[in-house]
Amino acid sequence: MQIRQLRVDGAFLVEPKVFHDDRGLFLEAFSQPEFQKAVGHELSVAQVNCSVSRRGTIRGLHATALPGQARYMTCPQGAIIDILVDIRVGSPTYGEHVAVELSAENRNALYLAEGLAHGFAPLTDQATVVYLCSSTWSPDTSIQIDPLDPELALPWPPKRDLLSEKDLAAPSLREAEKLGLLPDYSACRARYAELEDPALVG
Repeated sequence: MQIRQLRVDGAFLVEPKVFHDDRGLFLEAFSQPEFQKAVGHELSVAQVNCSVSRRGTIRGLHATALPGQARYMTCPQGAIIDILVDIRVGSPTYGEHVAVELSAENRNALYLAEGLAHGFAPLTDQATVVYLCSSTWSPDTSIQIDPLDPELALPWPPKRDLLSEKDLAAPSLREAEKLGLLPDYSACRARYAELEDPALVG
């Protein structure tokens, strides 16, 4: 398993080693020791979500107010484009995005630390997404950003006509910042430091 940090602090792409034989395939979808070595702390799982979406759907952009919710996403059926956006005010990559493909073919996973937003859209007629969450969902701490914000210019698939009412009504990143809805980068960094294993960072 290879885990590498993406150009946005707190985002990691997980590329597992897949073993094929006549029966099918086998892989480790998650390894706590490998994750801890790469990220600096264990992933505590409080909730596991599963969604099935059809082509044309966009789910997101979603995040959680601090102490936040870290997420570890995989796509065991179909394929999606998952787009993370740095919404941490004060971050050197604030407002920037990274897009990755997660699929049943590549078997990759994406880890996002607290304070990062993301959304995804199917690249196939249907796609299933499973994600491990470090905390349970709470409507009071949920953050929505308009996934079609023209200033973000995110690379969604051409067909994108299925969004929830909440996502359609979500503010742009600029509006969310003015409303004080976004996490602060220094506070996020402090949160990451709380989680770090001294044996790994010392």
